[in-house]
Amino acid sequence: MAGWTIAGLARAAGVGVETVRYYQRRGLLETPDRPGGGGSAGGIRRYGDADAGRLRFIRSAQAAGFTLDQIGELLALDAIDDRDRVRALAVERVAALDARIAELERARSSLRRLAQECGSGAAGPCPILTSFDHRVG
Repeated sequence: MAGWTIAGLARAAGVGVETVRYYQRRGLLETPDRPGGGGSAGGIRRYGDADAGRLRFIRSAQAAGFTLDQIGELLALDAIDDRDRVRALAVERVAALDARIAELERARSSLRRLAQECGSGAAGPCPILTSFDHRVG
């Protein structure tokens, strides 16, 4: 369906109106002219299927972990069909995800070890709380 208001577009794409406006300010989504000359006294801006598709693209790319700057680059690359650069961005994203996963696995392992120590029944302060203690002296 074409001819959505900003609220209808936001609803169709599963985002809030302020999210649409934010993406417009960031240059990720066009702001259509108002009918009747484009002034503030003109009619209501209308959005179409392409706008909803672009919003869904942005949300999907965010879910994959791309930043808004990277998403802007992906959108620009789509316009010129630069698959090599798109692939390079995806490889970079996978490497960043792999690093984050390794970091989370180390944190899980540490916390698991601390939970076992805490549950051992040994006297003294809780090893979990001690490991997080930031007091000096």
